Amino acid sequence: MIWLTWRQFRTQAAVLFAAVAALAAALAVSGPRLADHYRAAGSSLVDGLSSAEQGIYYAGLVTVLAVPAVIGMFWGGPLVSRELESGTHFLAWNQGVTRTRWLATKLGLGAAAAMTAAGLTSLAVSWWSSPIDRAVDGGGSTTTYFPRLDPVAFAARGVVPLAHAAFAFVLGVALGVVIRRILPAMATTLAVYAAVQIVVPLWIRPHLAAPDRADVAIEPGVPISIQEGAKEIVVHLEEVPGAWITSQQTLDAAGRPASVPSSFADCLHTESGPPTLEQFDRCVADLGALGYTQRVTYQPAGNFWALQWAETGLYLGLALALTGFCAWWIRRRPT
Repeated sequence: MIWLTWRQFRTQAAVLFAAVAALAAALAVSGPRLADHYRAAGSSLVDGLSSAEQGIYYAGLVTVLAVPAVIGMFWGGPLVSRELESGTHFLAWNQGVTRTRWLATKLGLGAAAAMTAAGLTSLAVSWWSSPIDRAVDGGGSTTTYFPRLDPVAFAARGVVPLAHAAFAFVLGVALGVVIRRILPAMATTLAVYAAVQIVVPLWIRPHLAAPDRADVAIEPGVPISIQEGAKEIVVHLEEVPGAWITSQQTLDAAGRPASVPSSFADCLHTESGPPTLEQFDRCVADLGALGYTQRVTYQPAGNFWALQWAETGLYLGLALALTGFCAWWIRRRPT
């Protein structure tokens, strides 16, 4: 069964592992030079990166984020649905191979290969990007590069990509078991995996580790931006580099949640266009004089590994639950 399962997806596996090897070789060429630049420049490294290094940085992010989705679509989706669609599963079942063993072999070998591919990709990209990550978390510019806790970078660093790959693979198998058609299973796998990747950072990840909170006075000099036509204030915590701000709330003088008063928008309004810096500072000072503050909830950079292990456990738990569902479904259906 192991040899047969390997033959069924060895082409897809060979293509992906060859791409991972090519990526690792390319990163190995420029990685040591980037590390030397960081030792010399520290957090200012991000201000002197070449366009080629910027391209590698973003290509690495996209690659690690894409690997689990590709594995789910092209490994997990067709692995079982191809046999169910063509009827070749009867051959294995009629030769003394139980349904449970048949499924366990496919899931075990496929998940191990998926986690290996994602792990090697994450290891290579995380190693190459580590000088940039340290520079950004140490106070370097975040306008071009992402802190490690940023939802985009977080899923492309550490051990989380392994769990994402395992989940995506088993999700593809589970949908293939239910749908029993290759192309619909592949398309549905991509759609469901993408939806999960949106839901988890928005609503689940912020609660996987205890956040920190800071009440910031609204006053001139504090990095503030306005949104929703001056109805919402956003404070930027430059004194906490590498932090992931998960929520913000404006408080009135009594410390109660409150909306930004209309007088602030009126103060910013000018007939000649956007307010000048002096006008903006005066309006901010007036708002601060009324006792308004901004409560910022954030995950500090030091929570990176706590969040990594918590999310890894979450996705591996989902993968195990889907594995149990697949076993139950295969035994339940007569064919």
